[in-house]
Amino acid sequence: MDRSGVAIGQQYEDRLRLAEAYDRAGFHAYHVAEHHSTPLGCAPSPSVFLSAVGQRTRRLRFGPLVYTLSLYHPLRIFEEICMLDQMSGGRFELGVGRGISPIELGFYGVDVAEAQGMYLEALDIILKAFAGGRLSHEGEHFSFKDVPIEIRPLQNPHPPLWLGVTRPEGAEWAATHRVNIVSNGRADQVEKVASAYRKFWAAQRHHHEPLPKIGMSRHIVVAESAAEARAIGARAYAKWHASLMYLWRAYGSVPATLSFPESFAEALEAGYCIAGTPGEVRDRIRTQVEAANINYLLCRMAFGDLSYEESLRSVELFAAEVMPAFDMSLTAA
Repeated sequence: MDRSGVAIGQQYEDRLRLAEAYDRAGFHAYHVAEHHSTPLGCAPSPSVFLSAVGQRTRRLRFGPLVYTLSLYHPLRIFEEICMLDQMSGGRFELGVGRGISPIELGFYGVDVAEAQGMYLEALDIILKAFAGGRLSHEGEHFSFKDVPIEIRPLQNPHPPLWLGVTRPEGAEWAATHRVNIVSNGRADQVEKVASAYRKFWAAQRHHHEPLPKIGMSRHIVVAESAAEARAIGARAYAKWHASLMYLWRAYGSVPATLSFPESFAEALEAGYCIAGTPGEVRDRIRTQVEAANINYLLCRMAFGDLSYEESLRSVELFAAEVMPAFDMSLTAA
């Protein structure tokens, strides 16, 4: 949830109203990223915002993509996960990760060299806690003994898991453990990850189970005319990209795994953004979905300085004239 320019309280309300629109439109899920001390992240505590999403919607699933687990004590975040799943009637989706920004981790005193180990150890503890009973752990980063597990998630054994995957080799663990994934990049880059996932999935002989979600994200703007959609998209993308790069530029660094073009024209050409009439958006999505070999599309329909009205119109046109053409999961961010 990058800063839009309106008062922050108004932005929260606007996004909650959009979540209600996603719910009405039949989107599968709503995902929110976790960022800290940057205009890229105005929902630095995903659980707080998502608790409101759960109360304002009835069918829409929702979750973090991702909780930056290296910043949490695993027992505390486990309890938040259980609360959110119970309060929403079992609609929670659990995205986990190390954290993409060493700058943000550093603000919390986390050494990036230790973040991966902290994340993996925290995830292992959380997965063990889902079994209930009492929990003991003695590890490099966390230690506790005989802790009573008093609450459980509603979904059994736990909410669906999500990972961000950037390289084909990263798909093996996810496929082996039946974890959903989302990847960013050009369609041909995502296709390498998606094909690797499908290969690892087949090797595990999960044939009797439905294939987990293999997704990619795209900025989406739909309007009555292509010129209007692209003008709106260009304005909003410039602000979003400035927020994306804010900390990296402030600290004289560059992200290792982010490759979003700076200009909107380049982003359109490379396929990171899709803007146009409903028919144009429908055709471009179909082309990219087939090229990337995915079964899940994460639609970033509120970004930069898009107004609530602009995003809502985009959602309404998308739901009425784009979504019916696809037998796949479409989601929002």
